[in-house]
Amino acid sequence: MSDTFDDFLPEALRFTAPAPLVDIGANLTHDSFARDLPAVLRRAQAANVTTLILTGTDREHAEQAIAMARQHAGKGLALHATAGVHPHDASSWDADLAIAMGELHRQPEVVAVGECGLDFNRNFSTPAEQERAFEAQLELAAENGKPLFLHERDAGQRMREILHAWRDEITDAVVHCFTADRATLFGYLDLDLHIGLTGWLCDERRGHHLRELVTQIPSTRLMLETDCPYLLPRNLPAKLKGRRHEPALLPWILREIAHWRGESEAELATATTATARRFFRLTADAAGETDRDDTTHEDS
Repeated sequence: MSDTFDDFLPEALRFTAPAPLVDIGANLTHDSFARDLPAVLRRAQAANVTTLILTGTDREHAEQAIAMARQHAGKGLALHATAGVHPHDASSWDADLAIAMGELHRQPEVVAVGECGLDFNRNFSTPAEQERAFEAQLELAAENGKPLFLHERDAGQRMREILHAWRDEITDAVVHCFTADRATLFGYLDLDLHIGLTGWLCDERRGHHLRELVTQIPSTRLMLETDCPYLLPRNLPAKLKGRRHEPALLPWILREIAHWRGESEAELATATTATARRFFRLTADAAGETDRDDTTHEDS
């Protein structure tokens, strides 16, 4: 397959952010990226998306994310990983998996525990299994001091109850791909959580309520993500073959959120990147590469 730099994105979709961006949720271990990952990474860099947090949703994908971060270290982009068990796979949680996850969390490429949480929308694992796996991962985060990368669908009340009980034990946490209502948002903010926003806000069918809520999220709590290859923004100015989302389109999400917040794209880019770097304990150099700042996340 062709691996040229610009053979995938039409000219109208080649946005460049006015300041470096961090994509806090990129599922680059997805099979759809296997054929052209180097080009995907180059397009991200050209769009000024300089740091990618690769989501590990189970043991296999966390290991792949770690390997990918190692493979591409020092190549102009900073790649880091998360390691967790998604609530869809919570039924797989056992003592052996807990040990394996603990070992993955000790890898320097891993900057957060997760993706973990509750999903009462599809219930691929039962609510009881989800809560058991979630609390086990909260315990791991409490032990290692890493922030949490959280998933929640139709489970806001129960999520808040569990997090409230653990709040003094854990450090930072982000509810990634937030799509819920005002009450849920303020419940999370009251718990001092961070919020990750995606291209969901660009969806005319279901994202309208988020346009009113984005102004309520403090810039010190807001981060941006693609959640690629999912959630391709529906209001892009050109068609994209295959409808696969990728990090190079994060500047479009930035543009949309900045519009609804009444901010400049540069202001929002600078603020969300600073927030992400603090959250994941990253430091930045002039080349856009990042390294772990391990002095800031000792066990509390």
